[in-house]
Amino acid sequence: MNYADIKICDVANGTGVRVSLFVSGCTHHCPNCFNPETWDFNYGKAFTDKETDYIMEAVAPPHIAGLSLLGGEPLEFVNQQGILPLVKRLKETYPQKTIWCYTGYDFEKDVMGKMMHQWDFTPSLLSYLDILVDGEFIEEKKDLGLRFRGSSNQRIIDVQKSLAEKKLVLWDEKGAFF
Repeated sequence: MNYADIKICDVANGTGVRVSLFVSGCTHHCPNCFNPETWDFNYGKAFTDKETDYIMEAVAPPHIAGLSLLGGEPLEFVNQQGILPLVKRLKETYPQKTIWCYTGYDFEKDVMGKMMHQWDFTPSLLSYLDILVDGEFIEEKKDLGLRFRGSSNQRIIDVQKSLAEKKLVLWDEKGAFF
């Protein structure tokens, strides 16, 4: 897996101050994507143990709320495999930190309906995610007033509640503990 960038002080992509990993590779190619250079799976640099260690150090301070995964597309086949060891290590080391993931895939149709059954590592990956913001960016539905998403079709999903209840559960920002 390649990555485009690591930001160690991000307040736009999830609650609180976060570390954000922008992976490379995306097959959605949404018109007016904010990060089109990351469509190329070969863009950026190889994601190695060195970058994992860097992220683990960056997320350690108590004022850091957690990690956000963006792209590119974190849920592309190769990217899921690349981020799984990172999110596993992060949750084992800092269980109180949250992990947000942004995807152009639809949670019910693509993630639960296909990936969960086709790829052995998807269930494990989902077990470490707290929030999934799903849906492709749609320019005609762009809304600058929305928190943590770019277009009104995108949803903020509580992954752990959705898995436990075996149905889509949207994130309740008012009742959120993070």
